[in-house]
Amino acid sequence: MDPVRKSADTSPAGTGRSHARTGPPSAGARPTSAGTGTPSAGTGQSPGDTPPAPDRTSQARRARRRERLLTTATELFIARGYPATSIERICVTARVSIRAFYEEFEGREALLIALHNDVARAGMEAALTVLSDPATESADTRARITALTRAYVDAVTADPAATRIAFIEVVGVGRAVEDHRLLWRGLWTDFLIGEAERAVERGEAVRRDYALAMVALIGAVNELVGHWARNTSMFSPLMLADELVHHALAVLGLSAASAAPDGAVGGGGGGGSGVPMEGVAHMDGARGGLADEGE
Repeated sequence: MDPVRKSADTSPAGTGRSHARTGPPSAGARPTSAGTGTPSAGTGQSPGDTPPAPDRTSQARRARRRERLLTTATELFIARGYPATSIERICVTARVSIRAFYEEFEGREALLIALHNDVARAGMEAALTVLSDPATESADTRARITALTRAYVDAVTADPAATRIAFIEVVGVGRAVEDHRLLWRGLWTDFLIGEAERAVERGEAVRRDYALAMVALIGAVNELVGHWARNTSMFSPLMLADELVHHALAVLGLSAASAAPDGAVGGGGGGGSGVPMEGVAHMDGARGGLADEGE
C-alpha cells in the first residue's frame, strides 16, 4: 500500500514540533583548549575525552512541558469544546508561556492534530501487533477480522477523553486537520483493501473492487466510535467492536454468525495486509486511529 507521504512535521498537517536550531558560535565565544594537555576550563575533562552529552535535563523538561500542554488541551477541549478553547486559556491552565507553546506547536490546530495522531497511531499499531502473531497470519477471515477489530477498538477507546477528541472534536475544524485525517483515511483504506484481497485469495470473498466499500466502512467505524464516545455508559467497547466486526464481514459478503470465539484463530493459507510498517512510522507522534471520515 502507499506509505504515508510525509511525516506530520513536514506535511500540511504538521503538528508544529519544533526542531533545535544550530548556528555559528556567537562573537567572542571562547575556543576550547584542545591539544593543550590540560583540562578544558570548567568541564573536568581532558583533551580527547568524549564531549558531554546534550542536556538531558532540559530535554526531559521540554518533554514534560509538551505532555502538560497536550493533557491540558484534552481536558479543556472536552469541557469547553475546541472552538471555545484559546491558546491563551491552554497556556494559563497548563502554566506554560505563550512563547513556550509556540516552541512546541505551530498553533492550536497543530496541537489538535497531535492529539488525534496519538489515538490514530495507537489504533494502527494495535492492528499491526495482531498481524505479527503467526496464529493470526494463518487465521480464516472471520477470526482475523474479529481479532484485528477488537484490538483496534481496545486501543482507541482506552482513554474516553482522547477518543472524543479524535472522533468528535476534530471534525470540521479546518483544512490542516482535514488533510491529516485524509492521510489516515488513505492509510486505512489501503490496509482494509489488503485484507479484502487476502480474503479473495483464500476463496472467502468475491473478487471485486473494494476501494469504495472500504471508504464507506471507515465512515461507519468513525460514526460508531464517535457514538460510543458520546454514550460510554450505554454499551461496552466489546459490544462496539463486535458490531464493527459485523459491518466489516458484511462488506466482504461474509456472515458474522460463525466468527471465532474470543481468542480463537485458525484456518490455513497465507497472505496479509498491504500496510507497510513505515507507513505508520511516518505519521508524527508516538501514539495512534481511524478518525478521519466525518462524524
